[in-house]
Amino acid sequence: MLNFDEQRFLRIQSGAVALRQRLDEVIASCLEKGAENIFFLGTGGAAILMQPAAQLLQRQSRFPVFIDLPAELVVTGSVNLTAKSIVVIPSLSGTTKESVAFLAKAKEVGATVLTLVGHQETPLGKGGDHAFVNFAEDDTSCESFYLQSLFIALSIMRHRGEIENYDQVARELEALPRLLLEVKRSYEEKAEDFARILAGSDYHIITGAGNVWPEAFYYGMCILEEMQWIRTRPVHASDFFHGTLELVDKDVSVVLFKGEDSLRPLADRLDNFARNYTDKLTVLDTAEFALPGISPEVRGLVSPIVLATLLERISAHLEVMRNHPLTTRRYYKRVAY
Repeated sequence: MLNFDEQRFLRIQSGAVALRQRLDEVIASCLEKGAENIFFLGTGGAAILMQPAAQLLQRQSRFPVFIDLPAELVVTGSVNLTAKSIVVIPSLSGTTKESVAFLAKAKEVGATVLTLVGHQETPLGKGGDHAFVNFAEDDTSCESFYLQSLFIALSIMRHRGEIENYDQVARELEALPRLLLEVKRSYEEKAEDFARILAGSDYHIITGAGNVWPEAFYYGMCILEEMQWIRTRPVHASDFFHGTLELVDKDVSVVLFKGEDSLRPLADRLDNFARNYTDKLTVLDTAEFALPGISPEVRGLVSPIVLATLLERISAHLEVMRNHPLTTRRYYKRVAY
């Protein structure tokens, strides 16, 4: 595969899976001590990657869950953020300015802070009550963060008696790193074709529904915009018909992500519409990829993870095709802001 280290990928994703038991133990302890809610409070892309786990809790658990912006909470606080809150702060670098600032706020109110980081010797790596360290880099962090946050959500449901097959789900998730590697291998030849589509337009409407919508948002903002300087319009498939549809004509690129959770019909609706009005509809569908031993239920849970692993292959070809390395920046961490 182009510019890809298979063993490194397996090591990183297996490292995320290996954190499951300790995450479960920490969540159990928090609940036993009377935790009343959980906040997922990342910044930028890391925050977006927490959304599928938060959505799972919102829809299948009665445990209150909040997603907010650390930069705003530093200013406003929240009546729901208390000493009985669990706070999850993901940051690959462990140094994200807004998240580090919020860490002090969380400690001030006495919340229990779980940090998910790639480096221990950082403000967030050393500052959390419980730091979960799994080295990763930009090209491997999505799957790792998705897995860790999913384990947190499943653990809450387990200890509250809101999931009956936790052990089965956990076993299936433990097999995922090698299955994802096979997904990458199977898609490699097609990844270049998808990259060519992305390189062929300077503007894309990028969309999805359910738990894959965050991956659409993430890929549009953090990869195509930040890392490739390609303009995008990320929009949820259910919002597409309340404004964005008027931007579609035969020459407008629409990129649709399809997952396998219960919200797939929303993506199908958009698919059916777009095919009639643009010649540039491109669909990336997780249902087209084999995951031996993974049940339909778990396939639905891991759809954003599968998309992330496919999109990494697309990005690897895109940066070469455009002669624009994914590490190239004009402003991000280069100037004062």
